[in-house]
Amino acid sequence: MVRYINVKSRARTEFIDITEKVQEVVKEAGAVSGVCFLYAPHTTAAVTINEGADPSVQRDIQTLLNKLVPFEGDYHHREGNSSAHIKASIIGITENVLVEEGRLVLGTWQSIFFCEFDGPRHRRVALKFIGDRKST
Repeated sequence: MVRYINVKSRARTEFIDITEKVQEVVKEAGAVSGVCFLYAPHTTAAVTINEGADPSVQRDIQTLLNKLVPFEGDYHHREGNSSAHIKASIIGITENVLVEEGRLVLGTWQSIFFCEFDGPRHRRVALKFIGDRKST
């Protein structure tokens, strides 16, 4: 069964920590051991796993992406959001996270981020758990 997390961005580009929301879905699914697949069904947004302890890391990533792929450029897409499409393709729209003993297996400093590149918007992330579940 696919479950969804709703995400509301407040800026044009933004990294939103969704780690706790993902953990809640894993718990609600009764997940014990397996893999949680995350998928951003959007062409101008992405998901990534990176450092969550220091917000300057997310700022640094966004700054570099904006230098590599500026908002304004010689783009042909009529909507004016080509840079968002390119950034989403660079970061990627999926992540896989191991689950063990009902908890996401993440490193000490790791968090899961929804990456908004064309906000502000209401978005969602699809999650699918495959593995062992608690007996009911």
